[in-house]
Amino acid sequence: MGATMRAIDIHGGVGEKEDLFINKESSKPIPQSGQALIKISAFGINRMDISQRRGGYPVPFGASNTLGVEFSGSIEAFGDDNRRGFQEGDEVFGLAYGGAYAEYIAVSTRMLMRKPNALSLSHCAAIPEAWMTATQALHQVLEFQPGKTILWHAGASGVSIAGIQLSRAAGASTIFTTAGTQEKCSLTTSERIGATVAINYKTEDFVEVIQRHTNGKGVDYIVDFVGGPYFQRNLEAAGRDCRIVMLGRMGGMKAPDADLMPVLGKRIRFEGSTLRSRDESYQSKLRERLETYLPKFETGDFTVVLHKTLSWHEIQEGHRQIEKSENSGKIVCLVD
Repeated sequence: MGATMRAIDIHGGVGEKEDLFINKESSKPIPQSGQALIKISAFGINRMDISQRRGGYPVPFGASNTLGVEFSGSIEAFGDDNRRGFQEGDEVFGLAYGGAYAEYIAVSTRMLMRKPNALSLSHCAAIPEAWMTATQALHQVLEFQPGKTILWHAGASGVSIAGIQLSRAAGASTIFTTAGTQEKCSLTTSERIGATVAINYKTEDFVEVIQRHTNGKGVDYIVDFVGGPYFQRNLEAAGRDCRIVMLGRMGGMKAPDADLMPVLGKRIRFEGSTLRSRDESYQSKLRERLETYLPKFETGDFTVVLHKTLSWHEIQEGHRQIEKSENSGKIVCLVD
């Protein structure tokens, strides 16, 4: 038997949060060509982890079945001399196709970034998935143009907190966001995040608010995580030539009573996208772009919002908070 490590596992392979446990006999990965072995210090929890735990999110071919796609830590070894300038002991963070809920992960050096001095390992673990997903949505899919308006649903999520800041930096004229509590709305419109108008979807009609603020024009771009229940409402909030990207299905996949006329009448473009299904070449280009943001994290122009930092022994509590949408920003677990 090869070397072992501790990793978060699931009793029965799939299950509920109560089925998560630390398996002390997990196989320690061996770095292959072009990979580094990372001793993990912290990892981020994402909503896709909940879906995968329940058996509803297919793992990419060849990826680890262990949960987790973002991490921070230090390099322990390399698979070969293809090190991309890194050395043993370097503190890094990055994105993986799976396996981050563990003591060690083997990952391509193309997906690693050096930890900035001004950021903690906890903050670094909260960056890759959210900021790369937001970058992909804003720039790759929507092809955002300065001076335009944009709506980010799930405004207090890690992705939207990143997306709001990126939209501001890209020259958005008005940034709308939705959230389910006044506290979350206030966070999104705070000076450090920068949304223009926050809409509490439990007490306000986001379509009516947007139409009022845009004088009936509607928004130019929409980023949606809800799915079916918001499909029709997004069409109503959209302006002419609006581009909509769907990144999640928190509310379900069915929109049985949808009226598609606005798609034609407004020339709306609707597209779905996921980051995890993209190949390494695509993801590495996002990593390159994310690296250009790092100086802004150090100056405070960009900020990482940590809702909570937990021990990985509290992984069940972390999943519970994500399931209940209690978080404003990211939840990170520390590996002891």
